[in-house]
Amino acid sequence: MKIEEACVGCIINQSVKVANAIRAEDALKTRLISTVEDMSKTFSFNDAPPEIAADVYEMMAKLAHKSDLYDELKEHSTQKALSFVPFLKQKLQDSQDKLLTATKIAVAGNVIDLAAEVEFDLADELDKIFHTEFSHNDFHLLTQELSHARRVLVIGDNVGEHIFDYMFIEVLKELYPKVHFSYMVRGNPIINDVTMKEAKEAGFDELCELIDSGVNTPGFTYNRANKYAQKVFDTADLVISKGMGNYECLTSSHRKNICFLLKVKCEVVASSLKQKVGDIVCKLSL
Repeated sequence: MKIEEACVGCIINQSVKVANAIRAEDALKTRLISTVEDMSKTFSFNDAPPEIAADVYEMMAKLAHKSDLYDELKEHSTQKALSFVPFLKQKLQDSQDKLLTATKIAVAGNVIDLAAEVEFDLADELDKIFHTEFSHNDFHLLTQELSHARRVLVIGDNVGEHIFDYMFIEVLKELYPKVHFSYMVRGNPIINDVTMKEAKEAGFDELCELIDSGVNTPGFTYNRANKYAQKVFDTADLVISKGMGNYECLTSSHRKNICFLLKVKCEVVASSLKQKVGDIVCKLSL
């Protein structure tokens, strides 16, 4: 996906969110917003939104003298997600379709998105997710692909959501014990995306192969990834892509067999998917 006019306003608005998140004083808040507004005048409409966001967040981090703009909120998101784990484990235990329940859990976690145009409440989402159908429903195709896959790559998205991804991969490993699973994270802090730090704290390095993609974008940008991440992406039998940022980066990917799992949180992505804001999507690109 390339950026559209609507994306520009969204990215500018993220400077306000950052200023509020770091409790910036008025002078810094004004500088953050004005700097992003100036940058927006030269945004390239040949780039995907996450590519634009990478440059914007790098500049805001420099202005704020912080390597991780959302460090405190990411910790809060993790603790909030962890508080739901006992409830979700019971859901899995009681489920008659464990894979579907685990997939719904993984999608529900995708509401933890600090850069989204529309924000959703995690507790509300978990309350209704198990009774909500995928608006684009390729779940049956996902099960087919998993049944004969040997190597599966899951590309993570946001912190907090990664706790639910852990539960998802736990179930995948239980149901498909002969499959090699990998979990890929961002190369450095960008918005509230999951990095090696949060993934290791959650124990992914003991659950499956944990991969630092090397990308500095809030989405897997192939040409910015390190060689090993590119190799894993290219050779996996199935890629499971979490969230809008990865969808925006991978809609024109050179490879097929990508399953997009996400909550639609902006009109631009809704239009691309021919869905509505608030819908949940399981879309397999074959």
